[in-house]
Amino acid sequence: MKNLGTSFAVFALAVGTIGSHAMADDREVVQSFYDFLSNPASADHATAMQQTLAEGWTSIGDYSGAAKSREKFIGQIGGFGQLIPDMNWAVEEMLQDGNRFIIRGRASGTPKGPLFGVDGKGKSFEIMSIDIHTVEDGRIVQTYHVEDWAGALRQLTVD
Repeated sequence: MKNLGTSFAVFALAVGTIGSHAMADDREVVQSFYDFLSNPASADHATAMQQTLAEGWTSIGDYSGAAKSREKFIGQIGGFGQLIPDMNWAVEEMLQDGNRFIIRGRASGTPKGPLFGVDGKGKSFEIMSIDIHTVEDGRIVQTYHVEDWAGALRQLTVD
């Protein structure tokens, strides 16, 4: 009976170790999403993002039913890199429940021109974002997201 208990403990430890490696790898996958957001003009980060996001990945940012594809998202963020070369998207908190990751992020930057029609004339912004990523087989398959872009525009218009 003692051997059975020891065997079970060794098995549980081994399974726990394997599981923690998988979780660590998935956390790195999710972090690479924010590495791209912080380096949107980088061709290397754009290529890495192609590997991070599954081919059928969808970005859902509202209840309109519209979803953004991987290619459209990468192109849009690349455009942000031209407009906001100092863009930084920091992960403030990462929570995990199985294969789902909830991220509280902080985005900041200084647009070189009008952002959503607002010319900040060299002013910077700092906003909060909340994202929920689903990871399967080492790739992000879906992302729900909310960013405080209205807050960014307010900051850019304050005298």
